[in-house]
Amino acid sequence: MNAEAVTDSGIWFRVEASSAASAVRRAAERLGAQVEMGAARIADLAIVAAELTSNLVKHADEGVLLLRPVRRAGQAGVELIAIDSGPGMADLTVSSQDGHSTTGTLGIGLGAIVRQASWFDGYSLPGKGTVLAVQVWPAEPAQPSWAGALTRPLTGETVSGDGYAVRIADGRHQVLVSDGLGHGPLAAAATDAALAAFRDAPAGPPAVVVGHLHRSMSHTRGAALAVAELAPTAGVLRYAGLGNISGVVVEGDGHRRGLVSLPGIAGHQRPTIREYDYPLAPGARLVMHSDGVVDRWRLADYPGLAERSPLVMAATLLRDAGVRRDDACVLVARSWT
Repeated sequence: MNAEAVTDSGIWFRVEASSAASAVRRAAERLGAQVEMGAARIADLAIVAAELTSNLVKHADEGVLLLRPVRRAGQAGVELIAIDSGPGMADLTVSSQDGHSTTGTLGIGLGAIVRQASWFDGYSLPGKGTVLAVQVWPAEPAQPSWAGALTRPLTGETVSGDGYAVRIADGRHQVLVSDGLGHGPLAAAATDAALAAFRDAPAGPPAVVVGHLHRSMSHTRGAALAVAELAPTAGVLRYAGLGNISGVVVEGDGHRRGLVSLPGIAGHQRPTIREYDYPLAPGARLVMHSDGVVDRWRLADYPGLAERSPLVMAATLLRDAGVRRDDACVLVARSWT
């Protein structure tokens, strides 16, 4: 880890020894300074980082942590996502209370994390593991987002060719998942071009946005990508995709509805772009992911997960369905009433 600025995609740490805990704390302090958080909140952030990593070292199996900046409503803060594969906790709420400690569980220190955090959410299942998401903001926290996502590079790579973006354009709530062809810097450059074009695209339905992305990416090696628009008041999800981005709508009872993406590569040739409409019930979740995540998960295997934040749901699915031999990205967005 060097002193260079942390990008929005963040830095992944494997947390298996106490030396990793100190590295995470120092990196968090540098990131807090990078986003101009202020000395007092940087000190709080250091406590959060130390407690999260200490718990991973003591109690977790295959513990990893993602550190990244987060921006919302004109503010910048710092986000930490701790992920492990066991042993999990029977009651995360009880374990988060001050003074609670259960041998063999990721419980010690969660009370301190909750006190210092601006926002905290988590999910734990005995035998499966735990996901904890923490945000530290310099002032009043921004409202929790209706969408959450994360990416992880192929093992051995420092950058990911997968990426995502979220926007509200003229009242349209839209999300993008992109998978740049191949791996490494050139794949990342293709996805970076897609994300920049998405943020600057004129307000329009997904098919119009995908067409704009395609025209904006001709200088890159291209990408598979998909754009979705949630319109809960109309009870509709609009979707347009090119290539192997997977998308499903998951309803409260666990029923899954697959979304159609057409063959093609954004930025190359002249792909057929078509938009499809799907029913979107109140409380439904949209899940989109790259082909670095296998489509083998079932919501029924995760009782209560649908009630957690989109970010925690995305991190849990990435842990259990992501593959190490490819870049991976998972995005979750929730319908609202």
